[in-house]
Amino acid sequence: MRKPMPDPVLLIHGAWQGSWTWTRLTPLLQARSLTSIALDLPGNGQDDVAPGDVSLDLYLDHIADVLGGIDGKVSLVGHSGGGMVATAAAERFAERVSRIAYIAGMMLPPGMGFKDLQDSVDGIAGITPHLLWSEDRLTNWAAADKALEIFYHDCPPEIAADAVSRLRPQPFGGFALVAHPTAARYGAIPRLYIEATEDRSVGIVEQRRMQALVPGAAVASLTTGHVPQLSAPEALADLLCPFLLNEDFA
Repeated sequence: MRKPMPDPVLLIHGAWQGSWTWTRLTPLLQARSLTSIALDLPGNGQDDVAPGDVSLDLYLDHIADVLGGIDGKVSLVGHSGGGMVATAAAERFAERVSRIAYIAGMMLPPGMGFKDLQDSVDGIAGITPHLLWSEDRLTNWAAADKALEIFYHDCPPEIAADAVSRLRPQPFGGFALVAHPTAARYGAIPRLYIEATEDRSVGIVEQRRMQALVPGAAVASLTTGHVPQLSAPEALADLLCPFLLNEDFA
C-alpha cells in the first residue's frame, strides 16, 4: 500500500524577517519528502502594504489565501513571533491544521503578549530595549550590531551578515500580537516546542515559562541561538521532520 504524502508545511517567520530566513532549512525538508511553503507576511517589506494596515487579522487573511490553494491539511511551523501567528492560525483554521511546531516561538495563553511574559519572569531583555522606532511609532527595527549580537551570534559569519542585511522594519500591528486560542480548537492539535537554549532574544527562561503556561507540547532542545534554521539547519531538521512526518520523535 502506497504511503500517503505528508501534509505541506507552512513556515511562518518572526518579526523583521521574511521567507528568506528558511532558505537553509527548506532543502532539508524537501529531502525528506516534505513540501514547504515559506510565507512572506504582509507588510514585511515584500509588498506595498502600509505599516498602519498590518494586523494579526491581516496575517490570518493572508494564510487563508494560501490555504485556498492547498488541498487537505497543513502543518504549521512558527519561529519567534511567528509562533503567535501559528497559534492564531491554528485556532481560526483548526480543521485545516494537523500539527504545530514552534522554534523558539511565542506559544502563549489566551490574551497574553510577549511583553506581558517578559514582565512576569526574571529572564533576559532580548532585543526589546534596543529597538529603534519611527517617529509615528508605526514601525520598529534593530540596529545591525544589536541584531548580529542578539539574533545571529552563532551563525556562520557570512550567513549572519546576509541575514542582518535582509531585516526590515516591523509594523507595530504585527509586533504586539495577542492570540486567543481555545482548548476545543487549538488545544486539540498536536504541538512540538523546539527550544533554543542559547537564545539571546527569547531566553530559555521565557521559553520554558511558555511551555508551563501552555502545557501539552512535546519538547526538544537545541544548543543554539535564536535562529537555528540558519545556524544549525541540519540539527533542526533532525528534530522537526519526524514530528512533521508523524513519526516517533523524542
